[in-house]
Amino acid sequence: MARKGSVTRKTKETDISVDMVLDSVDKSDINSGVPFFDHMLDSMSKHGRFRLSLSCVGDRQVDDHHSVEDIGIAMGLALKEALGEKAGIRRFGDVTIPMDDALTMVAVDLSGRPFYSYTGPALDGSVGSFSEELTEEFLRAFATNAGINLHVTVFHGQNRHHVHETIFKALGVALYKAASKDDTLQGEVLSTKGSI
Repeated sequence: MARKGSVTRKTKETDISVDMVLDSVDKSDINSGVPFFDHMLDSMSKHGRFRLSLSCVGDRQVDDHHSVEDIGIAMGLALKEALGEKAGIRRFGDVTIPMDDALTMVAVDLSGRPFYSYTGPALDGSVGSFSEELTEEFLRAFATNAGINLHVTVFHGQNRHHVHETIFKALGVALYKAASKDDTLQGEVLSTKGSI
């Protein structure tokens, strides 16, 4: 049975539709209205082995903040739905991803307890017209609404495009590892509490 989550979210600032299918290498269809962010989400879904169908109409005449943050909320909720009871999953995932000059580590725990931490160079510039701080807004909203523990460490990187791309690729791979099934668990939840 496919693990999938679907979320529609409409506010005065954004109108978002997200469909997420785990364990899929099918091409994603992403239209956030923010071209660089589309590229990042495409990298995340490709390396995370999930199909993402996403559309967003946002108040970009103000700026891109509402669109990016609200997409984080919707994607987090979709992931939470797709994971269901989390029976048989590995729960933890981590990876270090290089891209030329950039090197980033991401670690996740699909614990049900939201937490987000970023360590690295300040994300306070821009990549083209994309404000770097929006990556953190997305990550925080995604982790909080998915109910996951997310740690991101950027060790180094000069090219800002490469820095962001390593973050999104690493997040995808870490999520894939954590959400993967472990047959030795025989459908049990990986927790001494019996639930996560």
